Amino acid sequence: MSAQKDCEFLVKRARELVSDDPCAAKAWLITARTLYPTDFNIQYEMYIIERNAERTASAGRLLYDMFLNFPDQPIVWREISVITAALRSDSQDKHTQFLRGLFETLPGRVQCEMLLKATEQCFNTLEKAEMLLLLLKRFPESVVQHGVNLGETLLEAEASENVETPVNCFRKLFVCDVLPLVINNMDMRLPASLMQKYMLKAAEFYIGYVTRGPSPDVQIQGSQEGGTLKSPTVSRGSQRYVIDGLSEKSSVVAEPWERLLDVLAVVGARCEWQGDKGQRNYADMLQRVKELCRYLPSLEGDTRSRCCSQVVICAALVLFRSAFFYVSAVQPALFQGVNALSSGPWILVEDLSSVYNDVELERGALKHAHKKRKLADGREKTMSSDDEEGLGKNRRHILVNKNEMPGWSETLESFRTARESWDLLHSHDSLETEFKKICATWKTDSWLWFRIFLTDMIIYQGQYRKALSSLHQMAAVQQPQPGQQSPSGQASLEHHRALIQQASCHYALGEYRMACEKLLDVVSGLIPPNQEPVKTLEDQTRVKTKTRKGNDLRLLPCTSKSVLPFCLQLMLACFKLRAFTDNRDDLSLGHVVVLLQYDWPQGEMLFLKAVDKICQQGSFQYENFFNYVTNIDMLEEFAYLRTPEGGRIQLELLPNQGMLIKNPSPALGVELNTLLLQGVQTMDRYPRPLLPQSPSCLPHLPSLPASRHHTVTRGITKGVKEDFRLAMERQVSRCGENLLSVLHRFCINEKIIIIQSLP
Repeated sequence: MSAQKDCEFLVKRARELVSDDPCAAKAWLITARTLYPTDFNIQYEMYIIERNAERTASAGRLLYDMFLNFPDQPIVWREISVITAALRSDSQDKHTQFLRGLFETLPGRVQCEMLLKATEQCFNTLEKAEMLLLLLKRFPESVVQHGVNLGETLLEAEASENVETPVNCFRKLFVCDVLPLVINNMDMRLPASLMQKYMLKAAEFYIGYVTRGPSPDVQIQGSQEGGTLKSPTVSRGSQRYVIDGLSEKSSVVAEPWERLLDVLAVVGARCEWQGDKGQRNYADMLQRVKELCRYLPSLEGDTRSRCCSQVVICAALVLFRSAFFYVSAVQPALFQGVNALSSGPWILVEDLSSVYNDVELERGALKHAHKKRKLADGREKTMSSDDEEGLGKNRRHILVNKNEMPGWSETLESFRTARESWDLLHSHDSLETEFKKICATWKTDSWLWFRIFLTDMIIYQGQYRKALSSLHQMAAVQQPQPGQQSPSGQASLEHHRALIQQASCHYALGEYRMACEKLLDVVSGLIPPNQEPVKTLEDQTRVKTKTRKGNDLRLLPCTSKSVLPFCLQLMLACFKLRAFTDNRDDLSLGHVVVLLQYDWPQGEMLFLKAVDKICQQGSFQYENFFNYVTNIDMLEEFAYLRTPEGGRIQLELLPNQGMLIKNPSPALGVELNTLLLQGVQTMDRYPRPLLPQSPSCLPHLPSLPASRHHTVTRGITKGVKEDFRLAMERQVSRCGENLLSVLHRFCINEKIIIIQSLP
């Protein structure tokens, strides 16, 4: 008991002197240790003094002595845990660096033993894994003993925690830290199946990491006129991302695609895959496995199995990487870390550059919805796009405005590479089976970004029925939930992205009514621009370019400035063939005239064809004419049609005019009614006007109040003519109106009649 008191006295005395006379305090403790070499408190006090003075060498020796002589003391393990925490920390402060230096003074054998025992003291799986990982990195020879076990422990912990995403703390430690140590250790003999399992685990993590969605706490705002999405405070590329259980710095994975390629190169070499042993880029890798596929049918046994695994894994990685680069360009808002400020969303749709072509040319061209092929007995069978595999495959062009998409070349190349990879994976049953297993394990059906790529690829292949099915599913996923605010501006356009593609697919299938229904739903959510867009040089020279066959596609910017004109052109394409059939359809022809106003004079030849058809008919009825036709050239042409030189065409363009003329009163008798109908044919005799700029340029008729009621007499035709003149005068004064606003109003107000006028 007296010895204990003596020890306490010596320690107390040293503490009193340490601040004023450190040397005296140290002398007291040396004396105490000499007298009582087995007393822990004396040695610990000596260690504390040296540690606080940050004397690395002496503190390290004292820690080493305590670790050997007092391994069961909780205070020792508390001190060791502080040091190991400093080893795992990213901090660079002075005290942390001192603790690291203190650990470095210990003999290697002691460091290894200390880390192993510290690992045993940990009860948290993640902390235990980090401690053991520290051991593996410092002592590579321990990888053989502990590497695979640590990896399996992390994967088991991931499974037991039921995490929803492969991007979690356990998988991150396994893929980024443990796996490189294991696969690069040549002393380990791992079976090929285990190596490939680890390879796929790494691929799933890296793909999940690069395709992660934007942070939920960052609200997205946008302008309908702009082609970009903007967050309130930061660009999308700088959003913070933290993996649950890790620090922000530890959550960052630099160059994930390059890291994945490094892992693939090592695994391929160890699994004895065919090809160069050195690192390859993704493009070379795809070419290599395409060559291997040529020999696949002739291979057997393990060689075939090994070759099949190589082709599937390599082609799948190229597929997902290329698909990601394509979708990140056309739909950047889906991803975090992708800068959406440089380019907005894009939609792959049918190219409508030929919408103003002659109808006869289109009837003779190959149509998606009405292709025919000869049967064995000589009969013909009407065939939909889905009956023919790969319509236009490897032949279709994807057009894009190069000024609006700076990286257009890389985007289209990524799309092409992804399609090639997909085709390769489905070129043999064995490859397709293995690939489907990977997709099922990774649950790729839930990847919205990959569904977008697959849908665009199916559209490219001309399989529009399958594309519509996929688009309906995507539209359901992207519908705003009850209670959510309805999307506005640019977000609304992104919401309608699937509807626009559905309309394009219905059009390609010849289902024009369904196409117009989708288009009008989209247009109802748009706000027309205040000013008509100025035509670019590309737009002005478009008419001079070579006419294509009509099965091209176009990447359309998802902005109101581009979507509204596309909707108008697609509606024109839907009505065009119907309007110019042998059967008379004045309503469709009138819709065509209204829609041809956009992008004038691109549609001038088609308009003249419409005029010729009206002349052949001898009459034309379209009571919405004066509501929506404001093009001065068209007004001039219709005014001319009433003159003798124009053919004295009977035009019924005013509301209720046709009813008034075609349904004369029975009370007047047969003779008077006959005179009425003949009187309608009496038209004005004026020369064709030259592009009138004001009402005075139009044929002058005696003035008559516009509100005058027509008396059912022979003079009815005079009233009709004067109403036409007054309406034409008013219409010329409207020629300066914003055309897109007029056409937008046409789509909104006449939605029902537009849809009903299509079969």
